[in-house]
Amino acid sequence: VRATFIFIVVFVGLICIAGIVFAPAIVTVIAPGFLDDPQKFSNTVLLTRIMFPFLLFISLAALTMGALNTRGVFFVPALAPAVLNIVTIISVLTLSMRFTNPVIAVAIGVAAGGFMQFLIQLPSFLKQGYSFRCPTPPLNPPLAKGRNGGVWHPGLKRIGVLILPATAGMAVTQINIFVSTILASYLAEGSITYLYYSMRLIQFPIGIFGVAMAMAVLPALSEHSARGEIHKVKDDFSFALRLLFFITVPSMIGLIALKVPIVSTLFQRGLFQYNATVGTSDALMFYAVGIWAIVGIRVATAAFYSMQDTKTPVKIAALSMLVNIIFSLLLMGPLKHSGLAFANSIAASANFIILFYFLRKKVGGIGTRRIVSSFAKTLTASAVMGVAGWFIVRDGIWTEAGRFMHKSLYLGFAIAACFLIYMLLSYLFKSEEMGYIISRIKSRKSS
Repeated sequence: VRATFIFIVVFVGLICIAGIVFAPAIVTVIAPGFLDDPQKFSNTVLLTRIMFPFLLFISLAALTMGALNTRGVFFVPALAPAVLNIVTIISVLTLSMRFTNPVIAVAIGVAAGGFMQFLIQLPSFLKQGYSFRCPTPPLNPPLAKGRNGGVWHPGLKRIGVLILPATAGMAVTQINIFVSTILASYLAEGSITYLYYSMRLIQFPIGIFGVAMAMAVLPALSEHSARGEIHKVKDDFSFALRLLFFITVPSMIGLIALKVPIVSTLFQRGLFQYNATVGTSDALMFYAVGIWAIVGIRVATAAFYSMQDTKTPVKIAALSMLVNIIFSLLLMGPLKHSGLAFANSIAASANFIILFYFLRKKVGGIGTRRIVSSFAKTLTASAVMGVAGWFIVRDGIWTEAGRFMHKSLYLGFAIAACFLIYMLLSYLFKSEEMGYIISRIKSRKSS
Protein backbone atom coordinates (compact mmCIF):
# COMPACT_ATOMS: atom_id res chain seq x y z
CA VAL A 1 0.00 0.00 0.00
CA ARG A 2 2.84 2.38 0.81
CA ALA A 3 4.56 1.68 -2.48
CA THR A 4 1.33 2.17 -4.41
CA PHE A 5 0.62 5.38 -2.52
CA ILE A 6 4.02 6.81 -3.48
CA PHE A 7 3.55 5.72 -7.09
CA ILE A 8 0.12 7.37 -7.31
CA VAL A 9 1.28 10.62 -5.72
CA VAL A 10 4.22 10.90 -8.13
CA PHE A 11 2.69 9.57 -11.34
CA VAL A 12 -0.84 10.97 -11.04
CA GLY A 13 0.52 14.15 -9.48
CA LEU A 14 2.60 14.77 -12.60
CA ILE A 15 -0.45 14.14 -14.77
CA CYS A 16 -2.38 16.73 -12.77
CA ILE A 17 0.39 19.29 -13.18
CA ALA A 18 0.49 18.63 -16.91
CA GLY A 19 -3.30 18.90 -17.08
CA ILE A 20 -3.26 22.28 -15.37
CA VAL A 21 -0.51 23.58 -17.65
CA PHE A 22 -2.05 22.24 -20.87
CA ALA A 23 -5.69 22.88 -19.95
CA PRO A 24 -6.31 25.07 -23.04
CA ALA A 25 -5.25 22.25 -25.37
CA ILE A 26 -7.35 19.72 -23.45
CA VAL A 27 -10.46 21.90 -23.65
CA THR A 28 -9.87 22.42 -27.36
CA VAL A 29 -9.94 18.65 -27.89
CA ILE A 30 -12.82 17.84 -25.52
CA ALA A 31 -15.13 20.78 -26.31
CA PRO A 32 -14.18 22.16 -29.73
CA GLY A 33 -17.58 23.85 -29.98
CA PHE A 34 -16.47 26.32 -27.30
CA LEU A 35 -13.80 27.86 -29.54
CA ASP A 36 -16.43 30.06 -31.14
CA ASP A 37 -17.08 31.74 -27.78
CA PRO A 38 -13.81 33.07 -26.22
CA GLN A 39 -15.47 33.80 -22.87
CA LYS A 40 -16.94 30.30 -22.58
CA PHE A 41 -13.61 28.79 -23.65
CA SER A 42 -11.70 30.86 -21.06
CA ASN A 43 -14.12 29.89 -18.29
CA THR A 44 -13.87 26.22 -19.19
CA VAL A 45 -10.08 26.35 -19.07
CA LEU A 46 -10.27 27.91 -15.60
CA LEU A 47 -12.72 25.29 -14.36
CA THR A 48 -10.56 22.50 -15.79
CA ARG A 49 -7.53 23.79 -13.90
CA ILE A 50 -9.47 24.03 -10.65
CA MET A 51 -10.82 20.50 -10.97
CA PHE A 52 -7.71 18.67 -12.20
CA PRO A 53 -6.44 17.86 -8.65
CA PHE A 54 -9.62 15.79 -8.32
CA LEU A 55 -7.82 13.11 -10.35
CA LEU A 56 -5.14 12.72 -7.67
CA PHE A 57 -7.62 12.82 -4.78
CA ILE A 58 -9.94 10.23 -6.31
CA SER A 59 -6.97 7.95 -7.06
CA LEU A 60 -5.94 8.05 -3.42
CA ALA A 61 -9.55 7.44 -2.41
CA ALA A 62 -9.60 4.37 -4.67
CA LEU A 63 -6.39 3.09 -3.07
CA THR A 64 -7.75 3.38 0.47
CA MET A 65 -11.01 1.81 -0.72
CA GLY A 66 -9.19 -1.21 -2.14
CA ALA A 67 -7.04 -1.59 0.96
CA LEU A 68 -10.11 -1.53 3.23
CA ASN A 69 -11.98 -4.03 1.04
CA THR A 70 -9.15 -6.55 1.47
CA ARG A 71 -9.74 -6.33 5.22
CA GLY A 72 -13.47 -6.91 4.83
CA VAL A 73 -14.43 -3.27 5.41
CA PHE A 74 -17.07 -2.24 2.89
CA PHE A 75 -19.46 0.29 4.42
CA VAL A 76 -17.23 3.36 4.63
CA PRO A 77 -15.67 2.87 1.16
CA ALA A 78 -19.14 2.38 -0.33
CA LEU A 79 -20.40 5.53 1.36
CA ALA A 80 -17.42 7.63 0.23
CA PRO A 81 -18.60 8.29 -3.37
CA ALA A 82 -21.75 9.95 -2.03
CA VAL A 83 -19.51 12.50 -0.29
CA LEU A 84 -18.66 14.01 -3.70
CA ASN A 85 -22.34 14.83 -4.28
CA ILE A 86 -22.80 16.22 -0.78
CA VAL A 87 -19.68 18.41 -0.86
CA THR A 88 -20.54 19.72 -4.34
CA ILE A 89 -24.04 20.67 -3.22
CA ILE A 90 -22.72 22.35 -0.06
CA SER A 91 -20.17 24.23 -2.16
CA VAL A 92 -22.90 25.50 -4.48
CA LEU A 93 -25.04 26.61 -1.55
CA THR A 94 -22.26 28.36 0.36
CA LEU A 95 -19.80 29.65 -2.25
CA SER A 96 -21.73 30.44 -5.43
CA MET A 97 -22.65 33.95 -4.29
CA ARG A 98 -19.01 34.76 -3.58
CA PHE A 99 -17.90 34.55 -7.21
CA THR A 100 -18.76 36.67 -10.21
CA ASN A 101 -18.99 33.39 -12.10
CA PRO A 102 -20.94 31.13 -9.66
CA VAL A 103 -20.04 27.92 -11.53
CA ILE A 104 -16.56 28.22 -10.00
CA ALA A 105 -18.20 27.07 -6.76
CA VAL A 106 -19.13 23.81 -8.46
CA ALA A 107 -15.56 23.27 -9.66
CA ILE A 108 -14.25 23.87 -6.15
CA GLY A 109 -16.88 21.48 -4.83
CA VAL A 110 -15.77 18.74 -7.21
CA ALA A 111 -12.10 19.07 -6.19
CA ALA A 112 -12.98 19.30 -2.48
CA GLY A 113 -15.39 16.38 -2.83
CA GLY A 114 -12.63 14.20 -4.26
CA PHE A 115 -10.36 15.08 -1.35
CA MET A 116 -13.14 14.33 1.15
CA GLN A 117 -13.71 10.90 -0.42
CA PHE A 118 -10.10 10.15 0.50
CA LEU A 119 -10.23 11.84 3.90
CA ILE A 120 -13.44 10.16 5.11
CA GLN A 121 -11.81 6.75 4.73
CA LEU A 122 -8.61 7.59 6.61
CA PRO A 123 -9.85 6.80 10.16
CA SER A 124 -10.91 3.28 9.09
CA PHE A 125 -7.75 2.95 7.00
CA LEU A 126 -5.46 3.77 9.92
CA LYS A 127 -7.55 1.64 12.29
CA GLN A 128 -6.79 -1.38 10.11
CA GLY A 129 -3.07 -0.90 10.71
CA TYR A 130 -2.19 0.80 7.42
CA SER A 131 0.02 3.86 7.20
CA PHE A 132 1.65 6.01 4.53
CA ARG A 133 4.99 6.33 6.31
CA CYS A 134 7.98 5.24 4.26
CA PRO A 135 9.87 2.17 5.53
CA THR A 136 13.06 2.74 7.51
CA PRO A 137 15.58 3.25 6.09
CA PRO A 138 13.81 4.43 2.90
CA LEU A 139 16.80 4.05 0.59
CA ASN A 140 18.24 0.71 1.67
CA PRO A 141 19.33 -2.08 -0.73
CA PRO A 142 15.90 -3.79 -0.74
CA LEU A 143 14.57 -0.66 -2.47
CA ALA A 144 16.70 -1.26 -5.52
CA LYS A 145 16.11 -5.03 -5.49
CA GLY A 146 12.35 -4.58 -5.42
CA ARG A 147 11.76 -6.51 -2.21
CA ASN A 148 9.01 -5.82 0.29
CA GLY A 149 9.18 -2.33 1.72
CA GLY A 150 10.73 -0.53 -1.22
CA VAL A 151 9.07 1.89 -3.57
CA TRP A 152 9.43 -0.57 -6.48
CA HIS A 153 7.56 -3.30 -4.67
CA PRO A 154 7.01 -6.43 -6.83
CA GLY A 155 3.30 -6.11 -6.04
CA LEU A 156 3.24 -2.99 -8.23
CA LYS A 157 4.07 -5.08 -11.28
CA ARG A 158 1.34 -7.55 -10.39
CA ILE A 159 -1.14 -4.70 -9.94
CA GLY A 160 -0.15 -3.32 -13.32
CA VAL A 161 -0.88 -6.64 -15.04
CA LEU A 162 -4.23 -7.12 -13.30
CA ILE A 163 -5.40 -3.57 -13.77
CA LEU A 164 -4.92 -3.35 -17.55
CA PRO A 165 -8.18 -5.08 -18.58
CA ALA A 166 -10.14 -3.29 -15.86
CA THR A 167 -8.65 0.02 -16.97
CA ALA A 168 -9.64 -0.69 -20.56
CA GLY A 169 -13.19 -1.38 -19.42
CA MET A 170 -13.33 1.81 -17.39
CA ALA A 171 -11.85 3.73 -20.32
CA VAL A 172 -14.93 2.81 -22.34
CA THR A 173 -17.13 4.52 -19.73
CA GLN A 174 -14.96 7.62 -19.83
CA ILE A 175 -15.00 7.63 -23.62
CA ASN A 176 -18.80 7.58 -23.50
CA ILE A 177 -18.74 10.64 -21.24
CA PHE A 178 -16.11 12.20 -23.50
CA VAL A 179 -18.30 11.69 -26.57
CA SER A 180 -21.35 13.13 -24.80
CA THR A 181 -19.35 16.19 -23.77
CA ILE A 182 -18.08 16.81 -27.30
CA LEU A 183 -21.55 16.50 -28.80
CA ALA A 184 -23.17 18.57 -26.02
CA SER A 185 -20.74 21.41 -26.72
CA TYR A 186 -22.52 21.87 -30.05
CA LEU A 187 -25.96 22.07 -28.44
CA ALA A 188 -27.65 24.97 -26.66
CA GLU A 189 -25.78 26.68 -23.83
CA GLY A 190 -26.27 24.86 -20.55
CA SER A 191 -26.47 21.39 -22.10
CA ILE A 192 -23.19 20.20 -20.56
CA THR A 193 -24.27 21.56 -17.17
CA TYR A 194 -27.61 19.73 -17.36
CA LEU A 195 -25.84 16.47 -18.14
CA TYR A 196 -23.31 16.99 -15.36
CA TYR A 197 -25.85 17.68 -12.61
CA SER A 198 -28.14 14.85 -13.66
CA MET A 199 -25.19 12.44 -13.81
CA ARG A 200 -24.22 13.44 -10.28
CA LEU A 201 -27.73 12.62 -9.05
CA ILE A 202 -27.86 9.13 -10.56
CA GLN A 203 -24.41 8.41 -9.14
CA PHE A 204 -25.94 8.55 -5.66
CA PRO A 205 -27.81 5.21 -5.87
CA ILE A 206 -25.15 3.75 -8.16
CA GLY A 207 -22.33 4.71 -5.78
CA ILE A 208 -24.06 3.55 -2.61
CA PHE A 209 -25.70 0.35 -3.86
CA GLY A 210 -24.17 -0.73 -7.17
CA VAL A 211 -20.51 -0.20 -6.32
CA ALA A 212 -20.98 -1.56 -2.80
CA MET A 213 -22.68 -4.74 -3.98
CA ALA A 214 -20.05 -5.41 -6.64
CA MET A 215 -17.23 -4.93 -4.14
CA ALA A 216 -18.91 -7.04 -1.48
CA VAL A 217 -19.77 -9.93 -3.78
CA LEU A 218 -16.43 -10.14 -5.63
CA PRO A 219 -14.42 -11.79 -2.78
CA ALA A 220 -17.12 -14.46 -2.30
CA LEU A 221 -17.41 -15.13 -6.04
CA SER A 222 -13.62 -15.34 -6.37
CA GLU A 223 -13.35 -17.78 -3.46
CA HIS A 224 -16.04 -20.07 -4.89
CA SER A 225 -14.51 -19.89 -8.36
CA ALA A 226 -11.04 -20.76 -7.05
CA ARG A 227 -12.49 -23.85 -5.35
CA GLY A 228 -14.34 -24.87 -8.51
CA GLU A 229 -17.71 -24.32 -6.83
CA ILE A 230 -19.44 -22.90 -9.90
CA HIS A 231 -22.90 -23.66 -8.53
CA LYS A 232 -22.16 -21.33 -5.60
CA VAL A 233 -20.89 -18.66 -8.01
CA LYS A 234 -24.23 -18.86 -9.83
CA ASP A 235 -26.25 -18.79 -6.60
CA ASP A 236 -24.34 -15.79 -5.21
CA PHE A 237 -24.59 -13.91 -8.50
CA SER A 238 -28.32 -14.52 -8.79
CA PHE A 239 -28.97 -13.43 -5.21
CA ALA A 240 -26.75 -10.34 -5.48
CA LEU A 241 -28.45 -9.25 -8.70
CA ARG A 242 -31.97 -9.75 -7.34
CA LEU A 243 -31.20 -7.90 -4.12
CA LEU A 244 -29.51 -5.09 -6.06
CA PHE A 245 -32.52 -4.67 -8.35
CA PHE A 246 -34.83 -4.69 -5.33
CA ILE A 247 -32.92 -1.71 -3.92
CA THR A 248 -32.04 0.29 -7.03
CA VAL A 249 -35.15 -0.05 -9.24
CA PRO A 250 -37.30 1.96 -6.79
CA SER A 251 -34.48 4.51 -6.65
CA MET A 252 -34.61 4.69 -10.44
CA ILE A 253 -38.39 5.12 -10.56
CA GLY A 254 -38.23 7.62 -7.70
CA LEU A 255 -35.74 9.80 -9.55
CA ILE A 256 -37.97 9.74 -12.62
CA ALA A 257 -41.22 10.49 -10.74
CA LEU A 258 -39.72 13.17 -8.50
CA LYS A 259 -37.17 14.57 -10.94
CA VAL A 260 -38.39 18.18 -10.97
CA PRO A 261 -38.84 18.46 -7.17
CA ILE A 262 -35.41 16.93 -6.56
CA VAL A 263 -33.58 19.24 -8.96
CA SER A 264 -35.60 22.28 -7.87
CA THR A 265 -34.89 21.65 -4.19
CA LEU A 266 -31.17 21.06 -4.63
CA PHE A 267 -30.22 23.57 -7.29
CA GLN A 268 -32.91 26.14 -8.20
CA ARG A 269 -31.68 29.44 -6.84
CA GLY A 270 -29.69 32.40 -8.15
CA LEU A 271 -28.82 31.95 -11.82
CA PHE A 272 -30.09 28.36 -11.80
CA GLN A 273 -33.65 29.18 -12.84
CA TYR A 274 -36.66 27.01 -13.62
CA ASN A 275 -35.64 26.47 -17.26
CA ALA A 276 -32.36 24.97 -15.96
CA THR A 277 -34.36 22.77 -13.59
CA VAL A 278 -36.43 21.49 -16.52
CA GLY A 279 -33.30 20.87 -18.63
CA THR A 280 -31.56 18.99 -15.81
CA SER A 281 -34.72 17.05 -14.94
CA ASP A 282 -35.14 15.88 -18.53
CA ALA A 283 -31.58 14.60 -18.62
CA LEU A 284 -32.04 13.02 -15.18
CA MET A 285 -35.06 11.05 -16.39
CA PHE A 286 -33.21 9.61 -19.40
CA TYR A 287 -30.07 8.84 -17.38
CA ALA A 288 -32.16 7.21 -14.63
CA VAL A 289 -33.75 4.80 -17.11
CA GLY A 290 -30.39 3.01 -17.29
CA ILE A 291 -29.61 2.74 -13.55
CA TRP A 292 -30.80 -0.87 -13.34
CA ALA A 293 -28.40 -1.82 -16.15
CA ILE A 294 -25.46 0.17 -14.77
CA VAL A 295 -25.62 -1.55 -11.38
CA GLY A 296 -26.23 -4.89 -13.10
CA ILE A 297 -23.05 -4.42 -15.12
CA ARG A 298 -21.10 -4.01 -11.88
CA VAL A 299 -22.20 -7.39 -10.53
CA ALA A 300 -21.98 -9.22 -13.87
CA THR A 301 -18.46 -7.91 -14.43
CA ALA A 302 -17.49 -9.03 -10.92
CA ALA A 303 -18.69 -12.54 -11.81
CA PHE A 304 -16.45 -12.62 -14.90
CA TYR A 305 -13.48 -11.25 -12.95
CA SER A 306 -13.95 -13.91 -10.25
CA MET A 307 -13.36 -16.56 -12.94
CA GLN A 308 -10.23 -14.77 -14.20
CA ASP A 309 -12.03 -13.72 -17.37
CA THR A 310 -11.22 -10.04 -17.82
CA LYS A 311 -11.39 -9.96 -21.62
CA THR A 312 -15.10 -10.65 -22.17
CA PRO A 313 -16.35 -7.62 -20.17
CA VAL A 314 -13.90 -5.35 -22.04
CA LYS A 315 -15.03 -6.59 -25.46
CA ILE A 316 -18.68 -6.10 -24.56
CA ALA A 317 -17.96 -2.66 -23.10
CA ALA A 318 -16.28 -1.68 -26.36
CA LEU A 319 -19.40 -2.78 -28.25
CA SER A 320 -21.58 -0.74 -25.91
CA MET A 321 -19.38 2.26 -26.60
CA LEU A 322 -20.19 1.93 -30.29
CA VAL A 323 -23.90 1.68 -29.42
CA ASN A 324 -23.60 4.87 -27.36
CA ILE A 325 -21.96 6.79 -30.19
CA ILE A 326 -24.55 5.67 -32.76
CA PHE A 327 -27.56 6.50 -30.59
CA SER A 328 -26.01 9.78 -29.43
CA LEU A 329 -25.78 10.93 -33.04
CA LEU A 330 -29.31 9.70 -33.78
CA LEU A 331 -30.99 11.17 -30.71
CA MET A 332 -29.18 14.47 -30.11
CA GLY A 333 -31.17 16.05 -32.93
CA PRO A 334 -34.74 15.33 -31.76
CA LEU A 335 -34.06 15.11 -28.00
CA LYS A 336 -31.09 17.53 -27.68
CA HIS A 337 -29.02 16.90 -24.52
CA SER A 338 -31.62 14.42 -23.25
CA GLY A 339 -30.85 12.29 -26.31
CA LEU A 340 -27.24 12.00 -25.16
CA ALA A 341 -28.39 10.85 -21.73
CA PHE A 342 -30.82 8.37 -23.31
CA ALA A 343 -28.06 7.01 -25.55
CA ASN A 344 -25.97 6.35 -22.45
CA SER A 345 -28.83 4.37 -20.89
CA ILE A 346 -29.42 2.39 -24.08
CA ALA A 347 -25.73 1.51 -24.26
CA ALA A 348 -25.69 0.45 -20.59
CA SER A 349 -28.75 -1.73 -21.13
CA ALA A 350 -27.15 -3.40 -24.15
CA ASN A 351 -23.95 -3.91 -22.16
CA PHE A 352 -25.74 -5.65 -19.28
CA ILE A 353 -27.96 -7.84 -21.46
CA ILE A 354 -25.00 -9.08 -23.48
CA LEU A 355 -22.92 -9.65 -20.33
CA PHE A 356 -25.79 -11.62 -18.81
CA TYR A 357 -26.14 -13.71 -21.97
CA PHE A 358 -22.46 -14.64 -22.13
CA LEU A 359 -22.26 -15.32 -18.39
CA ARG A 360 -25.20 -17.69 -18.68
CA LYS A 361 -23.52 -19.33 -21.66
CA LYS A 362 -20.26 -19.66 -19.71
CA VAL A 363 -21.55 -21.18 -16.47
CA GLY A 364 -24.95 -22.56 -17.43
CA GLY A 365 -28.27 -21.69 -15.84
CA ILE A 366 -28.09 -18.79 -13.37
CA GLY A 367 -31.71 -18.71 -12.27
CA THR A 368 -32.91 -16.48 -15.09
CA ARG A 369 -36.60 -17.14 -14.45
CA ARG A 370 -36.16 -16.36 -10.77
CA ILE A 371 -34.34 -13.13 -11.59
CA VAL A 372 -36.98 -12.07 -14.14
CA SER A 373 -39.83 -12.90 -11.74
CA SER A 374 -38.18 -10.90 -8.96
CA PHE A 375 -37.50 -8.00 -11.32
CA ALA A 376 -41.15 -7.97 -12.48
CA LYS A 377 -42.40 -7.76 -8.88
CA THR A 378 -39.90 -5.05 -8.05
CA LEU A 379 -40.73 -3.02 -11.17
CA THR A 380 -44.50 -3.29 -10.57
CA ALA A 381 -44.22 -2.17 -6.96
CA SER A 382 -41.86 0.63 -7.98
CA ALA A 383 -44.18 1.82 -10.77
CA VAL A 384 -47.17 2.06 -8.41
CA MET A 385 -44.94 3.87 -5.92
CA GLY A 386 -43.77 6.27 -8.62
CA VAL A 387 -47.30 7.15 -9.71
CA ALA A 388 -48.25 7.84 -6.09
CA GLY A 389 -45.16 10.00 -5.61
CA TRP A 390 -45.93 11.95 -8.78
CA PHE A 391 -49.42 12.76 -7.50
CA ILE A 392 -48.07 13.85 -4.11
CA VAL A 393 -45.66 16.43 -5.56
CA ARG A 394 -48.08 18.00 -8.08
CA ASP A 395 -47.64 21.54 -6.84
CA GLY A 396 -46.49 24.83 -8.33
CA ILE A 397 -43.87 25.38 -5.64
CA TRP A 398 -41.18 23.74 -7.78
CA THR A 399 -41.25 26.58 -10.32
CA GLU A 400 -40.22 29.06 -7.62
CA ALA A 401 -36.61 29.83 -6.71
CA GLY A 402 -35.30 29.31 -3.19
CA ARG A 403 -37.65 28.17 -0.38
CA PHE A 404 -35.18 25.39 0.39
CA MET A 405 -36.64 24.35 3.75
CA HIS A 406 -40.23 24.30 2.49
CA LYS A 407 -39.26 22.26 -0.56
CA SER A 408 -37.08 19.91 1.51
CA LEU A 409 -39.91 19.09 3.93
CA TYR A 410 -42.36 18.60 1.07
CA LEU A 411 -39.93 16.40 -0.87
CA GLY A 412 -38.94 14.51 2.26
CA PHE A 413 -42.60 13.69 2.95
CA ALA A 414 -43.06 12.47 -0.63
CA ILE A 415 -39.97 10.24 -0.44
CA ALA A 416 -41.06 8.79 2.92
CA ALA A 417 -44.53 8.06 1.53
CA CYS A 418 -43.02 6.40 -1.54
CA PHE A 419 -40.76 4.27 0.64
CA LEU A 420 -43.66 3.03 2.75
CA ILE A 421 -45.77 2.28 -0.33
CA TYR A 422 -42.94 0.30 -1.91
CA MET A 423 -42.25 -1.69 1.25
CA LEU A 424 -45.95 -2.49 1.68
CA LEU A 425 -46.37 -3.62 -1.93
CA SER A 426 -43.20 -5.71 -1.79
CA TYR A 427 -44.54 -7.42 1.33
CA LEU A 428 -47.91 -8.06 -0.32
CA PHE A 429 -46.17 -9.44 -3.43
CA LYS A 430 -44.23 -11.80 -1.13
CA SER A 431 -40.90 -10.59 -2.45
CA GLU A 432 -38.04 -12.91 -1.51
CA GLU A 433 -35.70 -9.96 -1.13
CA MET A 434 -38.13 -8.24 1.21
CA GLY A 435 -38.28 -11.42 3.27
CA TYR A 436 -34.49 -11.56 3.41
CA ILE A 437 -34.25 -7.95 4.63
CA ILE A 438 -36.90 -8.57 7.31
CA SER A 439 -35.10 -11.70 8.50
CA ARG A 440 -31.80 -9.80 8.72
CA ILE A 441 -33.42 -7.06 10.79
CA LYS A 442 -34.97 -9.62 13.15
CA SER A 443 -31.67 -11.47 13.56
CA ARG A 444 -29.85 -8.23 14.42
CA LYS A 445 -32.47 -7.28 16.99
CA SER A 446 -32.28 -10.70 18.64
CA SER A 447 -28.48 -10.48 18.82
